[in-house]
Amino acid sequence: MNRQILLFSLFLLTLFNFSYSQTKRPILKKSIPINAKAGDYIDVNVPPYPESNYTPTQLVTDVLVGTSGSCGTPNISNVTITPNQPVSDTDRFWGYFNKSTSGFPFNEGIVLTTGYARQAGNDAIGDVLLGSTGTMSDPDLVAAIGTTQQLFDAVTLEFDFVPTSTQMKFNYIFASEEYTGGFPCSNYDDAFALLLKPNIAGSTYTNLAVLPGGAGPVSATNIVPQDPLFSCGPINAQYFGSLPPNQVNYYGRTIPLTAEATVIPGQSYHIKMVIADARDGSYDSAVFLEAGSFDIGVNLQDPSGAVLPAEINVCDNEPQVITASTSGPNLVYQWYFNGVAIPNATTNTITAIQPGDYKIEVSIPGNPCPGSASIKINGGTTPEAHNGTYLLCATPDVNTFNLNATKPAISNDALTATFHFYENQADALAQNGSFISNIYDYNGTDGQILYVVVSNGGFCSELVELTLLKEQTPVADLTASQFRICAGESVTLTASGGVTYEWPNFGGNGNTQTVTLYQSTDFEVYAVGTKGCKSLQPAKVRIEVIPAITSPLLDVEMCIGDSIVLDAGAGTNYTYLWNTGAETQTIVADELGIYSVVIDNGVCQDEFKVKVQAAALPYFVNMSYDDNKTLTVTAHNPTINNIPQTLEYSIDGVVWQESNVFSGLLDNTNYTLHVRIKGTSCSNSIEFFTLKINNVITPNNDGVNDVLDLTSLGSFKNFTGSIYDRYGVEVFKFTKENPVWNGTVGGKRLPTATYWYKFNFEYNKSKTQMSRSGWIMLKNRE
Repeated sequence: MNRQILLFSLFLLTLFNFSYSQTKRPILKKSIPINAKAGDYIDVNVPPYPESNYTPTQLVTDVLVGTSGSCGTPNISNVTITPNQPVSDTDRFWGYFNKSTSGFPFNEGIVLTTGYARQAGNDAIGDVLLGSTGTMSDPDLVAAIGTTQQLFDAVTLEFDFVPTSTQMKFNYIFASEEYTGGFPCSNYDDAFALLLKPNIAGSTYTNLAVLPGGAGPVSATNIVPQDPLFSCGPINAQYFGSLPPNQVNYYGRTIPLTAEATVIPGQSYHIKMVIADARDGSYDSAVFLEAGSFDIGVNLQDPSGAVLPAEINVCDNEPQVITASTSGPNLVYQWYFNGVAIPNATTNTITAIQPGDYKIEVSIPGNPCPGSASIKINGGTTPEAHNGTYLLCATPDVNTFNLNATKPAISNDALTATFHFYENQADALAQNGSFISNIYDYNGTDGQILYVVVSNGGFCSELVELTLLKEQTPVADLTASQFRICAGESVTLTASGGVTYEWPNFGGNGNTQTVTLYQSTDFEVYAVGTKGCKSLQPAKVRIEVIPAITSPLLDVEMCIGDSIVLDAGAGTNYTYLWNTGAETQTIVADELGIYSVVIDNGVCQDEFKVKVQAAALPYFVNMSYDDNKTLTVTAHNPTINNIPQTLEYSIDGVVWQESNVFSGLLDNTNYTLHVRIKGTSCSNSIEFFTLKINNVITPNNDGVNDVLDLTSLGSFKNFTGSIYDRYGVEVFKFTKENPVWNGTVGGKRLPTATYWYKFNFEYNKSKTQMSRSGWIMLKNRE
């Protein structure tokens, strides 16, 4: 039963095609994968899409071109479609398509086909497209492609438009059932053209359905893939999309292509899109026009001429040169920033220097709605970043890199920036997700370069390199030439374990230091490796400076003939060696001279010298003998070793007393006085004559005070003397031979008066010169 129905359907189809064709070919069922399902194909003219009920004018203005605000689409007019089927006709040859869940390259758009449009997608998966437009050929199509073949089922969409740009373009895909049975190689070629001409008398159409670089028209015979089915292929195979499955109900389709032309802004143009079957109506073709791709308005371009997207991201207020794609002598331009007109911005180019919304309006004289284009510039700040290095000083406990700690090494904005570390530069350039996830425990190697994207968390970023360095942390050691020294001695410190060294106590980075010390001091040093790793702990030594050897020995004084104890002083571990050979702390010195002792404490030695010198002797400085036969003496009392001494005195050298007064002496008698420092041999002596002179002489021969008699001085050396009157005239001269004056001169008595005397003598033992002077009253009877 089913087989009979199928045979009958094929018979009817054969009759239908025969009436419109000169060359017959079999109707083949398209090869569709057995697992194909509705979601793999586009939807055409079906609910729930509102556009499925659009009129041709709506499809052009609202789908193909898109509206432009309150002005609508004033640059589109005179939309017609042939055959002019109503929207209610489910078998119409044009309509709206949506990719739905399929992988078709266009999301939505307009389809023109030489069969039923609904069968181009999910409505008839795997079926042969049927239907006839009832039309035959199209003269403009024939003229454009120069075909000699009979054309059937012509479908056209045409309208007028006025561009505001110098470029007109839209995107399309050509699909055909001709891609089967080797037909492209048999010159079965459905006719297709996209025709454009200015609305000027005498103008002719230009076919825009051509391949780039003069590669010929868009057709099944000029775009042939490399496939065993097509012996003539490949022909322009780079423009072929796919054989089934290809998301549409045709044997083959192209990749998305672009129809474009240079136009004059403000000039009215007519475009005609036409497709027809060639030879017969059995194998249909279609053209799919991408929604929103018909561009007759203003585009914004970068300096290279590339069309800019609706939004761009700009960092650090970098100036952006934006140019409108249209130019012409009669166009009027006005740029806006955040909705406010920019003064004097009336050319097709502007330099944007801050983030915000930029818009240009291009007015055409006589057209109330200007063309416009907008772009949003999103601003951001790029964090500071620079190439850096990071040194890991490895220890037995820490052997991996903490990349989080490297951030300050590559950015001054480490606290606010976002960091992604990549092992591969290509990944870093792409800023993909292949960044290092465990940044706190990264097992890197010495000399490895990581690529770091430092960003503001958004689109502003800087790519820098981070070089990883790694070495084992050195362990420092420190030795000294001596650990116990004397004050003022030098010690050499020697460090090891590193390549260079850091001395907290010194400058320089060598491994040795020499220092002179006067007190005990602690020293330390860090070892530094080849790459700069420093030992975690310093090596330390303490140099002990032994306290200086001291001695109380001072120069001393001693009386000749006496002795004195010299004490070198006590100290820890002290040993002694005197220049006398003694090895005791003290010695007895009984001779004047210089004594020395070397003291050793087991580490240090020091020599001390002491001078034993003669003590100063006491000596008499004054002697006074009075009428009471008492002698009072005064002596100089020297110190010994700066210590005051006690003196004692003697008048005979036998009996000594501490008193300096002697009584009961004889007048005119020569005594030897002695003085000494008590308890010592330091003594001195002096001779003293207890001179007694009467101050009055009465030469009257009564035996009392008759003369001035100096006979007792005659025994002294150098005895001399004289008597002088009040005028200083010498009236008498004493000698050893004539030591007595009787008040006369030249045998004559001198008058009673006061006279002066003066005499000198020398003590025999001490050689001391003595001088005496005074007055004497002479009373002579007349």
